[in-house]
Amino acid sequence: MTANGEASAAGRRISPPPIREVSPGAVLRWIRLGWRDFRAAGWPSLMHGLIVMALSVVIVEITLLFWPLLPGAVSGFLVVGPILATGLYALSRRIEAGQPPSRRDAVEAWRRGSTCLFRFGLLLVLGGTTWVLFSMLLFHYFVSADIERPLDFVRYIVLQNDRAFLLWTVLAGLVAAVTFAVTVVAVPLLVDRDVTTPLALATSVRAVAENPVTMTWWALLILLATGLSVATLMLGFIVLYPVIGHASWHVYRDLVDADRLPPGALAD
Repeated sequence: MTANGEASAAGRRISPPPIREVSPGAVLRWIRLGWRDFRAAGWPSLMHGLIVMALSVVIVEITLLFWPLLPGAVSGFLVVGPILATGLYALSRRIEAGQPPSRRDAVEAWRRGSTCLFRFGLLLVLGGTTWVLFSMLLFHYFVSADIERPLDFVRYIVLQNDRAFLLWTVLAGLVAAVTFAVTVVAVPLLVDRDVTTPLALATSVRAVAENPVTMTWWALLILLATGLSVATLMLGFIVLYPVIGHASWHVYRDLVDADRLPPGALAD
């Protein structure tokens, strides 16, 4: 969506799109379609995975030097992850339309993409930064264990029954759940249609609320993919991140009936 598109969408009343109910079995189909799109897109899709892998390595290096950043940095990265997949949504959009995807499509998704996508990305970055700072303060002032290295942090998690860490875990789960609910459909909707950010956020929350079981399975699958990527020293992100990103486009297409919404800036 362009800046003018943001203004035009805001200047007229657009009815919220209908939400479809989808069975949990759709999760496996989304992954198959994501893998199909990954193979069809080729290098432009793989490039997203390489960028995310590189960013993950940088985060690890930083946290190894200053361990208190570890819990918040990982959570913050998961917060901004959806906005990084904007180019993947554009590639899947082209494939769905029967047109050959290219690197230019991914670049155009960012260049033409929008004031609203920029604002949404900024909102996620601010949320992630706030969570990092909160985590640092919580562990600095309320954790009494002597933690000097990442291994000490792991030992603390496994052996200690600390209320501060329990509080952090609960809050981290809430942050992850809210972030998932407001982003899972919002970002691809902003790429695809000329809608305002509030409408996209509300649509995403409605999609999750009306498909709680299916979206819980989808969230768990994303968590599993992230865990596997970390376990492979971030190399798994090279493939798993773009596959999940492409699959997320099909999540949006299945859950949201957006046909009556005005087309976005990337429409042909």
